[in-house]
Amino acid sequence: MRHIPKSEPNPNLLVGLDTSDDAGVYQINEETALVQTLDYFTPIVDDPYMFGQIAAANALSDVYAMGGTPITVMNIVGFPVNNLDKSILADILAGSSDKVRESGAALAGGHSIDDQEPKFGLSVTGTVHPKKILANVGAKPGDKLILTKPIGVGILTTAIKRDLLDKETTDHVMKVMATLNKKAQEAMEPYNVHACTDVTGFGLLGHASEMAEGSQVGMTLRYNQIPILPQTKELAEQGVVPGGSKKNHQWLADRVEYSSSISEVEQIMLCDAITSGGLLIAAPEEDAKAIQNKLEDTDIQSAIIGEVTESNPGSIKVI
Repeated sequence: MRHIPKSEPNPNLLVGLDTSDDAGVYQINEETALVQTLDYFTPIVDDPYMFGQIAAANALSDVYAMGGTPITVMNIVGFPVNNLDKSILADILAGSSDKVRESGAALAGGHSIDDQEPKFGLSVTGTVHPKKILANVGAKPGDKLILTKPIGVGILTTAIKRDLLDKETTDHVMKVMATLNKKAQEAMEPYNVHACTDVTGFGLLGHASEMAEGSQVGMTLRYNQIPILPQTKELAEQGVVPGGSKKNHQWLADRVEYSSSISEVEQIMLCDAITSGGLLIAAPEEDAKAIQNKLEDTDIQSAIIGEVTESNPGSIKVI
């Protein structure tokens, strides 16, 4: 992005390229701002219908992370029309459509190209009040940190690709990825939230690091309070780890201080590159507890995993 020439400042562009945030936000009047995002990727599961659901949930998540409500989506498709049965694409589109319908957004169209490898995703437009935007900066000392989905997705989907995961665990991780962050966004909406982001490719620690650095605060995370998907550690110990997770671990080496009790495998798990992860929310303690209680009422697996500190701004401690 540093190679893109800087454009003239636009007062209506409330969130743009200047921060590493989840989506762009453009104000159109005193009451409404547009939230815009785009995401697509190659299949991470064999089931095309489920792949469509996961891709949709992943793209919609960025709007929820900004505190917004999705209103329209457009499909982005790359598909080898001469090499794969078109029914596969139909199933991908059906899965996505069902998940978009669940979000309450409307499918407005899309674009497709003939590509050597299947790719699918969505561009999403949402709305948010200009004074209620949630950014990945703004966390304050004393805030508690809430995570709304378990980590380990990258490791488990790598195991799926290597045919190492049993059906029960495969079904579970796919359900986690396909779960919208809609209920999480609705749960935090009535409360005082200082910062929010969704946990995806940079892993839990990568996205927490962006929040800490942008907010100029420190963070302490408690390993035993972080929800982790079943079999994640066993698979990581066997070396079933995606390359992106290893790169995240290396990138964060100077930004994270680990307790001596946290093994290297556990460190990598915390850096695991995730698809369609949960929200990481920073809120005052009373609000954080209220949000977590509300999430429990809606059967969303969440946990308070740590707190924001004044010391060591831009750094994370894992204990």
